[in-house]
Amino acid sequence: MRTSRARSGRGSGGRQAAKSGIAGAAALIGAAALVVSVVPAQAVAAPPPTPGPAEVVPGKGTSTPSLVGGIREDAGASGSAADAAKRHLAGKKDRYRIDRPDRDLAAVQTVTNGTSETVRFQQKHRGVDVLGGQYVVRMQRQNGKRVVTGASGKYFTALTTGTTPEVSEELAVERAVDTTLAQLDREGFGVDTGEAGDAPPLSGTARGLVVLPKGPGVLTHHVTVRGTDPATRQPVLREVYIDAKAGYPVLQYSGIKTFGTAGGGGSASGSMAASPAGQRVAADGSAVKGSGVKFDGTTVELDLTHEPSNNQYVMRDTARMRDSSKAEISTWDVRKKTVDEVSGQWPSDVLEFRSPNPAFDKEATEAGAVDAHWAAGKVYDYYKSVHGRDSLDGRGMAINSMVGVTYYGTPYANAFWDGAKMVYGGGDAEYRPFSAALDVVGHEMTHGVVENSANLVYAGQSGALNEAIADYFGNAIDTDAHGTPMDSPDAGLLGEGLCRTKSPRACATRDMNDGRTTSKGFLGVDFATDNGGVHLNSTIFSGALWDIRKDLNRTLADKIVYRALTEYMTPLDGFTEGRNAVIAAAKDLGVTGKDLNAVTRAFNGHGIVPDWELAIGADTDQLLGRLETRDSRVGAGGGWWVASKSNESGSEPYSIWAGRADGTGEKKLISPNDGRFHINPVTDGKTVVWQAQGPRGHDLLSRPLAGGPVKTLVHSRYGFHQQAKVDGDVVVFVQAFRRGASQLGYLRKGDKEPTMVDDAIGRFNGIGQHSLKNGKIAYGTRIYKGRGKYEYFTKVLDIASGKTTVMPQLGTPLNVGQTAITSKYVFWTVDEVADQGQRAVRRANLDGTGVMDISKEQGADALYPEALTASEDAVTVRSRTPDTGPGYRNETLPKLWQFSVDGSRRARMSCNRGEQGLPAAVSGTQVVWIDSSAGYADLVTRTRPAGNCG
Repeated sequence: MRTSRARSGRGSGGRQAAKSGIAGAAALIGAAALVVSVVPAQAVAAPPPTPGPAEVVPGKGTSTPSLVGGIREDAGASGSAADAAKRHLAGKKDRYRIDRPDRDLAAVQTVTNGTSETVRFQQKHRGVDVLGGQYVVRMQRQNGKRVVTGASGKYFTALTTGTTPEVSEELAVERAVDTTLAQLDREGFGVDTGEAGDAPPLSGTARGLVVLPKGPGVLTHHVTVRGTDPATRQPVLREVYIDAKAGYPVLQYSGIKTFGTAGGGGSASGSMAASPAGQRVAADGSAVKGSGVKFDGTTVELDLTHEPSNNQYVMRDTARMRDSSKAEISTWDVRKKTVDEVSGQWPSDVLEFRSPNPAFDKEATEAGAVDAHWAAGKVYDYYKSVHGRDSLDGRGMAINSMVGVTYYGTPYANAFWDGAKMVYGGGDAEYRPFSAALDVVGHEMTHGVVENSANLVYAGQSGALNEAIADYFGNAIDTDAHGTPMDSPDAGLLGEGLCRTKSPRACATRDMNDGRTTSKGFLGVDFATDNGGVHLNSTIFSGALWDIRKDLNRTLADKIVYRALTEYMTPLDGFTEGRNAVIAAAKDLGVTGKDLNAVTRAFNGHGIVPDWELAIGADTDQLLGRLETRDSRVGAGGGWWVASKSNESGSEPYSIWAGRADGTGEKKLISPNDGRFHINPVTDGKTVVWQAQGPRGHDLLSRPLAGGPVKTLVHSRYGFHQQAKVDGDVVVFVQAFRRGASQLGYLRKGDKEPTMVDDAIGRFNGIGQHSLKNGKIAYGTRIYKGRGKYEYFTKVLDIASGKTTVMPQLGTPLNVGQTAITSKYVFWTVDEVADQGQRAVRRANLDGTGVMDISKEQGADALYPEALTASEDAVTVRSRTPDTGPGYRNETLPKLWQFSVDGSRRARMSCNRGEQGLPAAVSGTQVVWIDSSAGYADLVTRTRPAGNCG
């Protein structure tokens, strides 16, 4: 194995620190170019490609092709591989449309594989990194010359945006932290950090400027936000991109990569703490062989280090990388640590698992340490022997596994890769330690391989590709190690060996043999749900890869997928680009005839064909397509709808549009195009009220639907919680203040200053979930009573009389949710039982009499309402159903349910697949909402429920 690598400044003897690579951007943006030489074992012989006309696949939204193949074009012999690749791109300007490769492309990685060389470039726009802008050039060295055999990736030719920010880095960090806190605010009353502020506060780290490749480009500050969710105590990592002109979060998603879809986990990337310094090879001990018993009862050999100073045998393998980087494979005991203590950092007081003799005992078995250490070696061996890859980064990085992590002293049933190490939960009453499954270990370690090659953005389709490849290689390693036939019905199961009592199929988190196709199985969700479906949709692509492995030689299939990942794919690739990469890689490896047809057939069978998204059906009427907005609600009233919308590419700041709910007439632009982001509009059919966010703060604005000047109602530095409400001459809003405090206020026609409601004022108190009708405001409050105890109330304020009525409850609320008020009733959601989060939908007369539940909290039909809206005739809620299994399904995603006001009728509002967004009642049974079925946001409506969707 021959490896050359750029020095990190810590010296070759130091254990490798975690990179500051980021999920959603190129793994090596801004880093020195890396040069990796590999000599693959058992290489599949590939004949030289036959020269001929270039096979060119056009790019989307760019003049640069996404893939060029079938060529053999001279690149000269002088200079480095990167120099030769740039000469080729410059010499073929009519094909590639890259004007100045020397200026706009930075070489970040060169991989030499025998006689082949692959150079990966990062696109720069006026010196600023472009998110996902990577281009790859593949070459062969023969007889002292270089020949280009192909190129692929994304180079965005339409970028024209300026690169001078108008928003400071400090304000961008503040906005990124604020928007993350808003995402964590599940109650709607602000995030509570605890009486003593014991939860680690969220903090933001500026990563520099990044151009988002939307249309002419959007200049952003990239900020990584870290900390702990005060409510759930799960670790938080969010990658947030703040528009550098207005200060609005135009892109945000979680960087957490877990094996399953539920629970916490560690970051995929971000700023990682270094592993402990010093590679203790000869100085601290000697490499020895030991043994241990895996969780399944099998005795296995372990590579250990003997420390003579204390006569301890330590789970530290110094043998595997002795001839390359001299890095170690170590397994660490974190059974007394919680997930937030190990996510993205290295506790100073943890030690590797150790034993007084080389045969580890039952304690190490039950902790999952034996499995973790043995499996880490197996995964390393697989990548080294099959693909010639030295560790996860291809350059001999240290491999560290933390085993037995808890969830604040309670069992943690999950596993994650945090950009530097693997972390495994100790399991619970049903699940074994998560290191006790080789496919799980292979999955998590493959995330490291992906991050150090194509670094597929961990959101949406590229995130599903990331998960699919991790699943594929995790299972490939597992089935080969256990001799599982590829035609076994259980061969495609992931995590099937984790359960203590369930059968493998009942236990499995995913099944690559589930037969799902894009037209029938794709689940469109927002980035707030499973990061845009990274687990939900992964089997669409991994299923196609698994079919290839069933039809071809196993090793050949693995080499095809590995080559596609490391030499073709780039960070923003989706399913179609992934298909093209795999087919091209197969051709590179000499696959022809029926075998090549099998590769193509696998993708066709899973519906991964050009424009596959167009086949997704819907039972709703579209009012406004492709909103291209994030975190903005819609409004309705008086026969009109209002919504935020960007342009088709999503590059423009959001504007407010209005239209008739029956779909007739022309749509109206309500807000000015002034560079601010206009969001969260509401209307009563006469007036539109909305929020505008810019570099100098947040404004609450209004304008008549019929036209007229825009009026500023309230200015706030910290913004407004949820939507304002308007009805006639009254506007109601909740203004935010520092440290999560908020206050309810209202304005009447002619008021120069708002009237603030003296209710729920205080650091840990909260107010919100407001609604408005006929001069009456319904709202909820959270009152802190000390020692972590709260009281929750639902109230109605009559503005004219000043009287406040507290709505009676049927029990003692643990929480109250969104209100909706009509001319007769007030509706709200309430949680009174400590269960899985079910809530009742409650109704009362405006004077507080006649309290009843139109949907009960307990029982088979209980819902998990997250939002509520009402007309005089119907109540509509958005309900998410937690899955009882190991992952989300379509049935567990947010859907809309509608009730008659007395609860006698209940039905699904729409049968669309995927996620249904926050609804707004029009009148009667008509509702408008944001539908994400196709993976992007459309404003849709139905005038009546669809039925039970059974």
